Amino acid sequence: MRFGVNYTPSEGWFHHWLDFDLDSVRADLDAIAALGLDHIRVFPLWPYFQPNRTLIRPRAVEDLVRLVDAAAERGLDVNVDGLQGHLSSFDFLPAWTRTWHRRNLFTDPDVVDGQAAYLRTLAAALADRPGFIGMTIGNEVNLFAAGPHPDPDRVTAEEAERWLARLLAACAEGAPDRLHLHASYDAAWYQDDQPFTPGHSARLGAVTAVHSWVFNGTAQRHGRTSVPAEHHAAYLVELSKAWAEEPHRPVWLQEVGAPAPLVPAEHAAAFAEATVRHVLDCPDLWGITWWCSYDVSRELADFPELEYGLGLLTNERHPKDIARVLSEAARAHHEPPPVRGTALVVPADPAHRSRCGPGGPVFDAFFRLVADGARPTTVLDTRADDKEHLAARGITEVVTPDQVLPTPQGGTCS
Repeated sequence: MRFGVNYTPSEGWFHHWLDFDLDSVRADLDAIAALGLDHIRVFPLWPYFQPNRTLIRPRAVEDLVRLVDAAAERGLDVNVDGLQGHLSSFDFLPAWTRTWHRRNLFTDPDVVDGQAAYLRTLAAALADRPGFIGMTIGNEVNLFAAGPHPDPDRVTAEEAERWLARLLAACAEGAPDRLHLHASYDAAWYQDDQPFTPGHSARLGAVTAVHSWVFNGTAQRHGRTSVPAEHHAAYLVELSKAWAEEPHRPVWLQEVGAPAPLVPAEHAAAFAEATVRHVLDCPDLWGITWWCSYDVSRELADFPELEYGLGLLTNERHPKDIARVLSEAARAHHEPPPVRGTALVVPADPAHRSRCGPGGPVFDAFFRLVADGARPTTVLDTRADDKEHLAARGITEVVTPDQVLPTPQGGTCS
């Protein structure tokens, strides 16, 4: 079981790449390593690293290698996200893809060639570093493909799959035999018209990544101490398994956090403890990577209010109560959980995936089962009668949402 954190530098946020200070990074990593965590996920800002389609800045790549080496010195492995992309409400896209040079991020041949060269270059620079886990194509790149983005780069599901396959191959060309993957925000699981589908997440790349944020309507509907809020990360892990071809494909909870004001600061540690405890009850979990290491400094303007307090540590590198929760979990021994034998049927057609989102019948039925003490997983409606598939996953009971009756608590008790 891996426990880590998404690395947001204490000084300068991700703009630290412009004035890279290895001593500051080392101090950040010392405080993270002291928590007993074993890995970080880092975010080169794409426009800073590849400001022109044919210019990948050697100095920026060297700084990334120096960060990975510094992490390894402290016992921290590193996953690198390439295309940033979207972070904390800001888009970071190079000028050669926007305005006067507006080209589709997913289908323009020159843009895709440039992206492939960039990812290949980063992967190759890190290929011989023992602490390098692998590449993630980018952070929640599916956000650019549909609404609610204000200026989306429209793409079909087939085009999205070709794009993912091309860029995963570029990562593998740069660093063979590493763990390369892609990561979508939860619209891939919940939004009917999102072209990046559950099947893409669960079948492409070395592991499935899920990002769990309860500000998606879960906490608003049910409250921070509800079954849906405290089990939301576990739900996404188990929901993803319905689409996987491999019966025991690893799932990485690559982002999860305690967003204010839905989870007030004084309750963040309790929320983290419940979230981690419940997700550790999911078989085939690769690891948990909390968002994030350090708060965003109040000296930086225009971030959503919640971003200023999401860190495990303050900007002065002091651990908060929530850091102690993750530290205790990382240092504890965790036995592999037993299989989940009850499977809830979910629609295979991605045009109906909103049924799995907050307020949908699959979502509500799953948490009614949890509230009643069950440990459910999910199965596609097209596989619900496939005895070989069910047996491979250890599923002994299949139920449909309309068979799961409401409980007196309404599935919202903790």
